[in-house]
Amino acid sequence: MNYLFFTLTGYLSGSVLYAYWLPKLLCGKNVIEISNDNNPGTANAYKSSGVFIGTLVLFCELSKGFLPVYFAAKHAAVESMLFIPVVLAPVLGHAFPIFDYKKGGKAIAVSFGVLLGLFPICRPVLILAAAYLSYSLVIVIEPHIFRSVVTFFTFSVLNFLTCSLPSLCFSGVAISAVVIFKHLEKYQGETFSMRLFRPRHP
Repeated sequence: MNYLFFTLTGYLSGSVLYAYWLPKLLCGKNVIEISNDNNPGTANAYKSSGVFIGTLVLFCELSKGFLPVYFAAKHAAVESMLFIPVVLAPVLGHAFPIFDYKKGGKAIAVSFGVLLGLFPICRPVLILAAAYLSYSLVIVIEPHIFRSVVTFFTFSVLNFLTCSLPSLCFSGVAISAVVIFKHLEKYQGETFSMRLFRPRHP
């Protein structure tokens, strides 16, 4: 029953689209309508509503993934395969919210949140962060939609190969599948490009 409770709680938590509601309530801006990709995400909250609102959105989006998983890990066995839907639930909630499944986002921030919620298990979130930094600063992939797809694919593979708990191995694959699907769903014909970062000389 613990797993079911935390799965349902996580899904409902993920379904609250802070990147949509906070700009709308505090600034009167609808990020879905004014953004190029119609995505209720943290980046669009920053662009449309400024640093303060964007940072508040980021905190809330991370927290809605972090809190259900963190408390679940205190009351249920992380190594159980039943923990997979607990980890996945907030991501599914954000991608396919119960209140309006068509308005779901790409689920990047909430994915970081659920992985942070596994603390003191840090390897999965560190792998994801390292992959994002690598494809943003070293091998630069543009536009962002392809960067995220390659990042989460890389994360799922490396996490699967290095994580000692099968439950977290498959959780990483499941999270990545949802995020990649949502990015491809919002694909608008952008051209893929990749280059090695070279610092500019004065």
